[in-house]
Amino acid sequence: MSKSVLLIGGNSGIGLSTSKLLLQQGHNITAASRSSDQLSQLGIATQAFDAQNPSPLQLPEVIDALVYFPGTITLKPFHRLTPADFLRDYQINVLGAVHCIQQALPALKKSPSASIVLFSTIASHQGMSFHASIASAKSALEGLTISLAAELAPNIRVNAIAPSLTNTPLASPLLGNDAKIEAAEKRHPLQSIGNPDHIAQLISFLISDHSSFITGQIHRPDGGLSSIRTF
Repeated sequence: MSKSVLLIGGNSGIGLSTSKLLLQQGHNITAASRSSDQLSQLGIATQAFDAQNPSPLQLPEVIDALVYFPGTITLKPFHRLTPADFLRDYQINVLGAVHCIQQALPALKKSPSASIVLFSTIASHQGMSFHASIASAKSALEGLTISLAAELAPNIRVNAIAPSLTNTPLASPLLGNDAKIEAAEKRHPLQSIGNPDHIAQLISFLISDHSSFITGQIHRPDGGLSSIRTF
């Protein structure tokens, strides 16, 4: 069944893969992103949105699903992190999401069964060096996920996705050559890194009626990295 879907930041990576998939499935997409070139090529009208300085959104009367993609990868030794680093990560990952959800809430409440999907990271579950700032922000986002899932039940479901390293433009500094990609793949029990198309399929499921009994969960498409060892 066609749904009215609000995508925040869907112009590249996982967001772009999701935009393409949802269009193929016949959903109606409202998009807001810092840039819009890729979405425009898909025929999706996009309004400007900057998670660091969020502005009011122009929204449809009814929204069945909201997916918030903006994120950061701030990797520094702890002693080099500044308060500005922590504030930037928190603003983009948490407060930007809060802004969009609060604005969309009246339209979400008009849906017979609405869904919100947010993004965390494997680093909020498994300690990783140099991730103090982003792990702090994403851990707050996981807290927001389960709190909203309780507050907005039963009519609005809220879930988060916490992938490991995924082959996206955001992660390109960590995957700049074949050697880096191979090393990253070997760290995963499934011997591969994340694929944006696979994450898009999970998003599609979480906003569909097939997931109507799932809320307040942190889903971990991470190749088994956070939970198993094969040695």
